[in-house]
Amino acid sequence: MFFGMPVWVFFCIVFIFVSGYMAIRAMRAEHKVEQNFIEKEGQVYINRIEEERERRQKHMMSE
Repeated sequence: MFFGMPVWVFFCIVFIFVSGYMAIRAMRAEHKVEQNFIEKEGQVYINRIEEERERRQKHMMSE
């Protein structure tokens, strides 16, 4: 007995804390993956805008 409680109760409490830690760790990893995806898609969008700007400038120069 630990601190006057059965061993199984102590293990349940420990497992609750371990489970919480693992959930937080998984949440952080998922957030990191989402941020990388957002940055990648944002860069694609910026590239499209720059290409369109260059195309318009070439079109204006040729007129």
